[in-house]
Amino acid sequence: MAIEASDPQAPDWQPTLRGPSLSLRPVTPGDLDTLHAAASDPLIWAQHSETNRHERAVFERFFAGALACGGGLVVQEISSGRVVGSSRYYDWNPSDRSVVIGYTFLARHLWGTGANRELKRLMLDHAFRWAVTAWFHVSPGNLRSQRALGGIGAHLHAREQVMVGGVPSPRLIYRIDRAG
Repeated sequence: MAIEASDPQAPDWQPTLRGPSLSLRPVTPGDLDTLHAAASDPLIWAQHSETNRHERAVFERFFAGALACGGGLVVQEISSGRVVGSSRYYDWNPSDRSVVIGYTFLARHLWGTGANRELKRLMLDHAFRWAVTAWFHVSPGNLRSQRALGGIGAHLHAREQVMVGGVPSPRLIYRIDRAG
């Protein structure tokens, strides 16, 4: 579901954000090749429901979703300037002031370095300017994401079927609320 931003007071779901080691910026159509290069390692997708996302044709659908959702972000490593992953905001619900953060991947050399925590903290701090709740939809087999979400204070809220690429898929629904 695309994020609507016609209201001038609407949240900016494609910000440019900068942390100590990562920067985030809006995804553009010209990012396909560099994002696919970062995503082409099959081990990145081994615990995801779409384990073949490293393949170009499958990744192109993932990339099209990042462009269409109105909240797609490219992750760059500040020290090298390399594109090392992506994430996105989607399904903004202004009535209950909630947004989903997900479809995140990072290059393997960043695993275990705190990069995912930095990425999520940047996104959460930005989201909580408008939202009071952030949701995360995680494939039940994605143990890395489940551990990472626990590490940032998210809590398992529910188990649901969520539409992924038009197909109902089981998901663990994690929640984190704005402090205060």
